[in-house]
Amino acid sequence: MVVFGGFLAVMGLATLIFRHGDVVGASPVGIGVVLLVLGAAVAGLGVVRRVVGRRRRAARGEPEPVGNVIERAQALPRLIRAARSGAYPGLPKSRLALWLFALLYLVSPIDVLPDLLPIIGVADDAGVAVWLFSSVSTAAGLYLRHERDRAKRPYL
Repeated sequence: MVVFGGFLAVMGLATLIFRHGDVVGASPVGIGVVLLVLGAAVAGLGVVRRVVGRRRRAARGEPEPVGNVIERAQALPRLIRAARSGAYPGLPKSRLALWLFALLYLVSPIDVLPDLLPIIGVADDAGVAVWLFSSVSTAAGLYLRHERDRAKRPYL
């Protein structure tokens, strides 16, 4: 949500700075301000949601994802192999199917909101991409945590 909110805010700022003509019959200043405020609100809500979620997970004793972006990217093939073989129950097959569907949606020329619509047409693709990257990153981080915990306790 934070990234998507930042994206909306940047789109609003770019509309304020670079757009001079009407956007679908509306003032570019009005659209830019709305996108900027909406982006800031979504980013703020994302930060609050992240902090509250982290506290809840810590209170329940759930593990936090580990690893940087490169380590998580390197762990992704191992994660997918382990999930498909059933060796890692932390990633349901339905999540893999959702990832595949999101990838197909991103590369498909058919969109729910056509890209020809200014700003909004790209926003649905951006939302799907942000969800996909954050979901994959979190799952890979949790898988790295699982691998590291198993390395510490080899008898399991």
